[in-house]
Amino acid sequence: MTRLGLVVNPTSGRGTGARLGAVALTLLRAAGADVLDLSAADADGALEHGRAAVARGAIDALVVVGGDGVVHLGANLCAGTGVPLGVVAAGTGNDVARALGLPVLDAHEAVARVLEGRTRAVDAARSGTGERTRWFVGVLAGGFDAVVNERANRWRWPSGPTRYTLAVARELQVFRPIRYTLTLDGHRRETEAMLVAVGNGPTYGGGMRVLPEASFDDGLLDVLLLHRIPVTELLRVFPRVFSGGHLDHPAVEVVRARTVALEATGIVAYADGERFGPLPLELEVVPGALSVLV
Repeated sequence: MTRLGLVVNPTSGRGTGARLGAVALTLLRAAGADVLDLSAADADGALEHGRAAVARGAIDALVVVGGDGVVHLGANLCAGTGVPLGVVAAGTGNDVARALGLPVLDAHEAVARVLEGRTRAVDAARSGTGERTRWFVGVLAGGFDAVVNERANRWRWPSGPTRYTLAVARELQVFRPIRYTLTLDGHRRETEAMLVAVGNGPTYGGGMRVLPEASFDDGLLDVLLLHRIPVTELLRVFPRVFSGGHLDHPAVEVVRARTVALEATGIVAYADGERFGPLPLELEVVPGALSVLV
């Protein structure tokens, strides 16, 4: 693979993306790769550059440098195309890279994996068709976690994890159970829940093991429902997500399906940490849709 596209998110990890991106570019070119820089001022620009490069067959593989957000972008460029995706993990959480066993915050080792050219086919989840198709690799959040993300992203200050922590505290004061309609492999059900997460991978939010048994290559999506409980109990259960201990709670249910339709009013879902879109959403897993350089 001598023709490589490169997308760098310079703001990942508070500037780590820019630093490791420069190292990766130097290493790739020193190894003789022809690197096409597809980075842009924002994600939309990088998507436009990347789609054009993939469509005209200008690259043999795409390398992204950053956190889960830029992996999400890379998956949306590569899934279903046969173009492999390489990852130089340089974000704060790096959930997808860790779950795939890829190097984290190590540009030299990550570039070595890319240059080896070995690939692993992993599942990816998609919503929509044609030009409106969107993909995710890790976890889609569609409940309390998504509401907190939406609140935090409306604030300009503070930055970093503090903003998320304050958003959790504020949301706990006003949050109420959400009425959902789910259709899992054609079977429809209704419930009130505090949280619904759909996982192709096991973790999100910087190591939260929300669906610890989710696999990237089983052809299934894991769906977690935290059914209606008092908000005070939610405050007690939610931190247990970091260890996976929440699965023992009687209000937690996990089911598996190939297709998931998720409906609720006023909820905007987040996937791989990125704003994915408002519910309702129809999701399906596509086995082996994404080739990752491992």
